[in-house]
Amino acid sequence: MFRVLISAAALAASSFAIAHAQESDDASWALVIHGGAGVIERGAMTPEREAEYRAAMAAALERGEAVLSADGSALDAIEAVIHGMEDDPLFNSGRGAVFTAAGRNELDASIMDGATLNAGAVAGVTQVRHPISLARHVMDNSRHVMLQGEGAETFAREQGLEIVPPAFFFTERRWAAMERTLTSLGLDIPARPDGAPDAAEIDHGELDRDAREHRFGTVGVVALDRAGNIAAGTSTGGTTAKRWGRVGDSPIIGAGTYANNQSCGVSATGTGEFFIRLTVASRICALVEFQGLDLQAAADRVIMDELTAMDGDGGIVALTPSGEIAWSFNTPGMYRARLSEGGFPVVAIYGDED
Repeated sequence: MFRVLISAAALAASSFAIAHAQESDDASWALVIHGGAGVIERGAMTPEREAEYRAAMAAALERGEAVLSADGSALDAIEAVIHGMEDDPLFNSGRGAVFTAAGRNELDASIMDGATLNAGAVAGVTQVRHPISLARHVMDNSRHVMLQGEGAETFAREQGLEIVPPAFFFTERRWAAMERTLTSLGLDIPARPDGAPDAAEIDHGELDRDAREHRFGTVGVVALDRAGNIAAGTSTGGTTAKRWGRVGDSPIIGAGTYANNQSCGVSATGTGEFFIRLTVASRICALVEFQGLDLQAAADRVIMDELTAMDGDGGIVALTPSGEIAWSFNTPGMYRARLSEGGFPVVAIYGDED
């Protein structure tokens, strides 16, 4: 498997620069978002594509701000932000999801309420337009925490959520990336899905960039509302050409998503198997709650030290009830953005950005 970790010196520099407290002490709501991590380096991305990502992350902040500034809940802000990202082919979530080895888009999502510790998650859904909303319905309207596959989709229909044909999620660049991966593994390429458009020409240079940049295209949000409640949510299409019903960390509470008003909220993106083993999201919050670490120190201990020591790669965004914001990643870049009430929006991509 292709993996790149930046050097120890670069990690230290990145750690110093990549997370900050909120801009004003009296801010009452706050928001932090990621759009995936990977080998995202200056000069490797076209200026046009970089502008598209910056605009998409800024728009995600605007959706969250619209909810939170109107006294909406952190949970509502999570849904509003991720809905747009699930509909944006730039991200490996919803309509931009990668394909499995069987030629399917299998979508995972989770959401958690820091006020109650209630949570909902779904895995392997193929026809639900907004998996993050299905995860919330699991949390709010069922006795369970996680549903998967056909059962989750049956529940979605019963809840009146929007159902779409699988071809709704099809994008040519993700299909081409799956074909390339299967060819490199010596595996058969499946037939194009029913309803998919005719094959289109793909820029192979773009595929090369995608392979580096979008190793982890998961999207995630942590929000703090004016009532002082935290929520976290994550949505993903998983990994390109995954097999055997593989499920990563994104729908697993405590690994890819966690929120607790007593400590913090976290959403993660990375090699899910390592995030599951380390229970990354809840581990960061436990360090804040039980060892008294500040959020940045807790995030860096888990991501820069523990995850890196396991040869795991990826990153997180996090937020405390006091409005302290952090992000930490051990890859060269991560699409990320933050905004606190009364402050200025920050959108960043590369490891050397604020």
